[in-house]
Amino acid sequence: MLEVGQKAPDFKVLNDENKEVSLSDFLGQKIVLYFYPKDDTSGCTKEACNFRDQLPAFQNLKAVILGVSKDNVASHQKFKAKYDLPFMLLADEKLEFCQAYGVWVDKSMYGKTYKGIERSTFLINEKGIIAHIWRKVKVEGHDQDVLKIIGM
Repeated sequence: MLEVGQKAPDFKVLNDENKEVSLSDFLGQKIVLYFYPKDDTSGCTKEACNFRDQLPAFQNLKAVILGVSKDNVASHQKFKAKYDLPFMLLADEKLEFCQAYGVWVDKSMYGKTYKGIERSTFLINEKGIIAHIWRKVKVEGHDQDVLKIIGM
């Protein structure tokens, strides 16, 4: 399980423009790395739109937002276009990225257990160190919580 103060695990995945990106591409700026279960579902859409609406505040704090799910590039492209999302979405179809960050977990609904992404956010500092972790995120107000921590 990752902890604050640890070096953030590197990653190499495709972004919504079908280009490979890695953690090192974003070093030198604060990274808001948020993992969400699925494109274009109610909670995930609300979370993405909240981050979208607060983007100027994040930019003022020199923070980049990266969304991650197991959806493929085409799904990310549709989701991004539908909601005019101005930040990068990363496709972790092999779940290696999600597993490295410990967000691919057992979940349960209606008495059935299944594997899924636990809504989580990691704040990574300019040097690639984990500065804050939010697990089992509740969407309402989460964008404000993240902004508050970055601004401290």
